This record gives sequence, C-alpha cells and structure tokens, in this order.
Amino acid sequence: MSKQQYVRGGQDLGRRLYFLSVAAAVLFAVILTRLWFLQFIEVDRLKEMSENNRLRFIPVAASRGALIDRNGKVIVNNTPSFSLAVIPNEVTDKDYLIDNVAKVLKLDKEELLAKWEKGKGRAKYIPIILASGLTRDQVEYFEENNLRLNGLEIEVKPVREYPNVSLASHLLGYIGEVSEKELTVPEFSNYNPGDYIGKSGIERSFESYLHGDDGGRQIEVDARGRYLRTLNETLPVPGQSLVLTIDIDLQKATEKALGDKAAAVVAMDVNSGEILSFASNPGFDPALFTGRMPPEIWKQYLEDKRRPLENKALKGMYPPGSTFKMITALAGLSEGLIDENTTVNCTGEHKLGNATFRCWNKKGHGRVNLKSALRESCDVYFYQLGERLGVDKIAEYAKKFGLGEPIGIGIDGEKSGVVPTAAWKEKKTGTKWFKGETLSVSIGQGYLTATPLQLAAMTAGLANDGKIYRPHVVKKILDRDGKTLREYAPELLKNSSLKPDHLRLVKEGMLAVVNEPRGTGAAARLYEVKVAGKTGTSQVVKQKDAKMALAYLHRDHALFVAFAPYDKPEIAIAVVVEHGEHGGGAAAPVAGQILRKYFELKGVIKRPVTDSDIDESDNESDGGGD
Repeated sequence: MSKQQYVRGGQDLGRRLYFLSVAAAVLFAVILTRLWFLQFIEVDRLKEMSENNRLRFIPVAASRGALIDRNGKVIVNNTPSFSLAVIPNEVTDKDYLIDNVAKVLKLDKEELLAKWEKGKGRAKYIPIILASGLTRDQVEYFEENNLRLNGLEIEVKPVREYPNVSLASHLLGYIGEVSEKELTVPEFSNYNPGDYIGKSGIERSFESYLHGDDGGRQIEVDARGRYLRTLNETLPVPGQSLVLTIDIDLQKATEKALGDKAAAVVAMDVNSGEILSFASNPGFDPALFTGRMPPEIWKQYLEDKRRPLENKALKGMYPPGSTFKMITALAGLSEGLIDENTTVNCTGEHKLGNATFRCWNKKGHGRVNLKSALRESCDVYFYQLGERLGVDKIAEYAKKFGLGEPIGIGIDGEKSGVVPTAAWKEKKTGTKWFKGETLSVSIGQGYLTATPLQLAAMTAGLANDGKIYRPHVVKKILDRDGKTLREYAPELLKNSSLKPDHLRLVKEGMLAVVNEPRGTGAAARLYEVKVAGKTGTSQVVKQKDAKMALAYLHRDHALFVAFAPYDKPEIAIAVVVEHGEHGGGAAAPVAGQILRKYFELKGVIKRPVTDSDIDESDNESDGGGD
C-alpha cells in the first residue's frame, strides 16, 4: 500500500468515526430528551395509566331509607337489582361491545353511547352504568361472555320495592337515574352517573335524608381482570328512614272509595296538621320509573284523560264552588252585615243591573236564613251577601284560612290557587273589576281557585275555631338503628281570630248540611259520629245546552269538605271528583266511606252500617245543584 493510499484510508476512517460519533450523540440526545419528557412532563399521566391498568373501583350503593306509616308499617323498602356497568379503560373494541349490549338488552345503541359519554372526566377505572334492572337470564349471558366482552361488570344495587304498587304514588313519588343537569347542581356533586335520585313527591323533597352515602372497594386485578387483592374499602352508609303521618289502612280505604274516578282526597288531623291520607286518582306504578319505562305503558299514561301522572291533590286548582260559602258567611258575620236571623227570599234568581244570576234551584228556596242557606246551598243568599261585601273583603277572609298562597306542606310543586281582588285583576288582565264578578266569587266560582290540600286545611281551620296548622307528611326521621333524629311538631300557621259565636253559626250550618232534611250532604252521614260538611259543584264550562253537559270533560266538578266529630273535631277531609257533576252525589259518599273507616280504625264504629240504620225521611235532598 502506497503512502498516499494509507493517508486516504485514514481520512475515510476519520470521517466514518466522526459521522458515527455525531449519530451516537444525536441518538443519545433524543434518548435523554425522551427520558426527561417522560420523567418530568408525562409522569402524572403515565402514573394514572399504570394505576388504571391494575386498579378497579367497585362501587357499593347505599340503601335508601325506608318509608314507614304512622303505625310502623313499611310502605316502601328496597330490593336488590342487577345493573350492567362498563369500565372504559378495559374495553378494547368499544363499537363491538356496544353493539352486543344493545342487541342482548334490546336497547338503542345511541342511548348506550350517551350513557357512556356521561362518564367522561372521571377516572377510567370507575364503572359507568349502562343499564339497570337486568333479568337473571341477561346477567347469566354477560357472566358467561365476560372474556369476549371484556370491560363489562355486573353490579348489585338496591332499588325501591313497592309492595302496595300504586298506593299513595303521588305523595311518595318515585326515583330514577340522576340526569346530566342534576349532576351539575352542587347539591348532587357527590352523585355519579347511574345513581338513583328522588324525582317527585317525598322521594324528591327528602332526598338528602333518604339517599345515604355510597361506599366502594378499590381492588387490584391482573391483566385478565381477575381479582388479586383489596387495596381500600369504604362501607356504604344507609339513608335515614322516614315515619310518615299517613295511615296505610286509611290510605287504602281512601283509594278504594275513589274507584276509577279522576279525583283527589286530602284527610288531615285537625289539631296537628298531620296528613292522614292523601290521594290523587288514578295513580301510577312508581317501580316503572326506576328502569326503562315500557313505551306502551307510557303512552297509556299520556293518553288517559284522567291524567294519572298529575298530582291533583297538590297541584290541581279548582273553583271551590259552594264549599267556599262558609268563608263568605264568616266575612258577612264579622263585618256585621248578617246575623243568624238575617233572611233572604230566594226566588231562584238575583238581578244585578241587566244581568241575572241564577240559583242552582231554579224554583227557588223561598225564605232562608244563614243556617238553611248553608244546608240547602242557596246561591241567592250568598249573591246578595257578596254584593254587599265586595270582592276585596271576601278575599281578606279567604286569606285568613290559607287560601291564595302555598300552604307549605314541604313537597315540591305545590300550587297556590287564586284569591282574586280588584287590584289582582287589573294587574293580571289590565281591566277593572265588575260587581257581577264578585257574585261569582261569593259562591266559589269565577277567578277563585283552590287546591284540595288548601280546602282540607281551610276545613280544619273552621273545625278548630279558626286555627290552622301547617299540613305535613313526615312525623319522624330515623337513623339506621331506628333512633329518632328529628321529630316534627305541630306548627300553627294561621289564627283567624274570628269570634267563636260566628264560627259556631257556620259550623251549625255545616252540621245541618249532613244531618238535617233537605241537607245536600246526607250521603256522608254517620250514625255513630256527628259529621259536619259542605257540598260544592264547580263549573268547568258555561253550559249552554243539555248535550254539552253529557260530554265528560264538560261536566262540573263535584266537591265535598267535612270534619268530625262535630263536638270535638279530630279529622278534616276534602274530596274533589273531577267531572262528578254534584258534590252531594259524587263527592259526599266518598268522604262518608273514608270517615267511616277512620272511626272503625279508632274503634269508635264497631259494625258496618245497615239499611235499618237509615231513616228515609232524614235522607231527603233536593238532589241537584251541590
């Protein structure tokens, strides 16, 4: 090899070493940079990924508190239910998994994907509930195919059990899965998608007591998802139970008395405000709202003209009809416009200017005083009194008895009803008040409306010498050991401070309604206990001919309010039968059956009524109107 060749070879080797050194330096720099990136920038994400690969969180839902009646009988409890959950970080083929789940459960794929999306933002090892209420066959299918459908998990969650099906459904309410909107509310910040939450009634209004605190286990699993060990465990804390004021046996009797009528009933303790029975008829099956509502049943609920999903007792606003005449009477007595001897000659009509206001009895009642006007529900007597009082004065006394504002039972959605005044109408419609409108209000018609709950409270106030206690539905809150955490005492809401003699005169008229000849409420009579009441009929539309009256939705509502015993009142009741036409014929018999059951449960009435107890001469009634 020549010297020149040797030098050239050395130069080639030097260049190779240089490029090799540069390449090694670049590679080393890349490795260092990557190590720095992983160690300092990606450390948290990688740590989470590592934990997700070996950890699994198994939530353990807390049992909701039970709902118990005033005598210790369980109305609503819990039963185990199977739910299907997905653990996102264990799913290798999302579309394949969702397609299979949708096919087996016969659910819409988009619905399942929407539930999956609810879990975004949480750790991927926390399960997301895809479906609830699985059958045993469905559970077995997913257990047998857990290797093929990796990422799925069966959870056991307590759900509500309703042994009495639809009993008191509007009062108790129902539960359902927490919505996306509810999850954004701070009150529900600890809830997870798939959790159950009260949606209506007591279940909703007392959610914070009933829900309890969920627990869970953090476990370690291998690559196939098999359990290795428990790392951490938090036991669930059951919700607190509620002892309600209602009597389940009286509630059953109430709903039995209503049959298939569209109606509402509220019965309450006169001296405490405790609700003894609360019915909105027809009811619904709250268990259907826990899972996926069958479309055909949902359609039936929506198309039923009796509106089974509406809480009529709390939200139904009806003209009170002649059940309001006691308020007009008390206003007249208190203002010195009438006394027990004041009489009016009812010819069947009353004229005001060019308008004619007719009594329900077209032939007229003849000369009537306060007692007979209440007993026979004479409209003309109260037309004349209302004309002298004026609407604002009538409204003043109506509000003394809790009408025109929410009475505060403690359940969401309570309506206020309407007690009109001249100022109210001008603000509402921009028009002035007319005297003829006062006449309608004086007999419980026109703009005036009230809920069955308000009518029950009003009647309790009349029975209780003008004192009205706030209606309430919960007696006690119990902890998981059955110890009392809180007890609800009677709360005096209003005291009308009316003269006892005035209240006595009105109550004597109510006693005559039920117990004297020509009284319109004879169907509520009990022979062992004195019942005082008042019938009412509220107009739905202005009926122009007999044909319109035959259409169900055009028929008048039937009302009846009562209290008993007359001498020492215990219970007050309000009954509204939608489109029942006459209070004496449709609502009073319902009240009579409920009151009879109440006194049977107390041992006051020890045998059923028989035909021999009924004196036909005492059962006379004009048969129409109220």
